[in-house]
Amino acid sequence: MRRIFLGLASVLTCCILWGASVFATLDQGWGNSAIADTGDARGFVEAARDIAEQRNAGNVSFILIEGGTPVGDFHLSTDERIDGRTVFQVASLGKWLTAWGVMALVEDGEIDLDAPVSTYLSRWQLPASEFDASGVTVRRLLSHTAGLTDSLGYDGFDRAQDRQTLEASLTTAGDASPGNDGRTILGSEPGTAWNYSGGSYTLLQLVIEEVSGTSFAEFMQARVFEPLAMDRTTFDHDAAIELGLAQNFLPDGSAQPFRWYTALAATSLFTTSEDLARFISAQTPGVANAVLSAETMALMRQPHASEMGADIWGLGTMLYAPNNAGDFIIGHDGSNEPAINTAARLDPATGDGIVILSTGNPMLATEIAGEWVFWKTGNVDSLTFASRLPTALTVFAVGVIAILLFSALLFWKQRRTSATPT
Repeated sequence: MRRIFLGLASVLTCCILWGASVFATLDQGWGNSAIADTGDARGFVEAARDIAEQRNAGNVSFILIEGGTPVGDFHLSTDERIDGRTVFQVASLGKWLTAWGVMALVEDGEIDLDAPVSTYLSRWQLPASEFDASGVTVRRLLSHTAGLTDSLGYDGFDRAQDRQTLEASLTTAGDASPGNDGRTILGSEPGTAWNYSGGSYTLLQLVIEEVSGTSFAEFMQARVFEPLAMDRTTFDHDAAIELGLAQNFLPDGSAQPFRWYTALAATSLFTTSEDLARFISAQTPGVANAVLSAETMALMRQPHASEMGADIWGLGTMLYAPNNAGDFIIGHDGSNEPAINTAARLDPATGDGIVILSTGNPMLATEIAGEWVFWKTGNVDSLTFASRLPTALTVFAVGVIAILLFSALLFWKQRRTSATPT
C-alpha cells in the first residue's frame, strides 16, 4: 500500500511540475524571439509589415512611435489606397478615449469616482437586484469591476433608423452580440470581481450626457478630440462618413457595410492612425496636454482588476505587461467580429507606442501589438497570453496523458516482475 501511495504521489508531482513548466513557458515567453533586434525601430517596422502583408485581407494602417514621435509607418489595402489620415471604425479601442472624457469631468469636479453612479442619472437606473447598487461607482464601471454581468458585445444595426435610444439599449440592447441577452444588470457584488462589460461603458456614455448636458459625441469632440488636435476623430457616424471611411472587409476579402451603433462609447469611435498617434504622444512624460494632468493619467494606469494573479485593468485602460520601470504597458484593443481589429499600446515611461488599425483579419492588429510589447520589454502581452492559452492547455493535457500512460506501463512492468516466480 505504501508503494502504491508513493507511486501516486510521484505521478501527481510530475503532473504538477509539468503544468508549472508549461505555464511558466507561456507566461515568461521562454522560447520566444522578438521579430527585430532590440532598439532597431526600422527593423521592427519592416518585420511588422512582413506579417501584415502575409495576413492582410483588407486594410492595415500602422504607426510606430518612439519618445512621443512617429518614426515609421506603413499602410496597406487590397482595394482603395489608404494612408495615416484614413478613418477607421475602431470598436472597443474607443473605450480608452471615453475614459479620458470621464476623467476630464472628474478633474472638472463634476464627477466623484467613488459616488454611486445613480447620483448622476435621471433618464435611466439599473434594475432592482439582490446586490447593493450603491456600490456601482464610476471607478468600478471604468475598470469593469462594478458587478455588471452583461458581457456585451454589440453587433450594431443595419441602418441608422434602426438604432435604439440610449435608455432602451441599456434596458435590452437590440444589437447584443451572440450569447448575450442584452440586458445591463447588476449580477454580482460590486467590487468583488472583474467582468468585461460593454454595458458599463454605455452607462458611462449616459453619465457623460447627463453631467455635461450635451450629446456624448459633442462632449467628446469639444473636451478631448479638439484639444488634442485629433481633427479626424469622432463618435458621430455621419461626420465620419463625411471624412471618408476606409472600406470594411471580411476575412475572405469581401467588403462589408459599416454598422450603426447606439453604444458609441463602447464600440463606435471613428479615428485615424495619425490621430491615435497624437493621442499616444500626448501621454509622453513631460509633455503637458490640454485634457488631463499627469496625476490623472497615472491614476488611470493604477491596477484596479486582476486575473490569474496578474494586474490587467486600470481606469479605462488595459495593463498588458510590466514595462520594467515600475509601471505597465497600457492601451486598448478593439474587435468587432468578423471584420475589425485594432490595437494601441503605450509605454508611459518613455512615450514609445504603436497603433495598428485593420479590417479583414480578426487578430492581426492584436498580434502585431503583442510582438511590439515583447520586442520592447521581453514580457508577454496579456492578450498574447490569452490567445496562446488554449494551445498551452492542450500541451499540458497531452503531457499529463503521457505521464499517466508511462506510469501505468511502469506499474504494470513492476507488478509483472514481482509476480514472476524466481
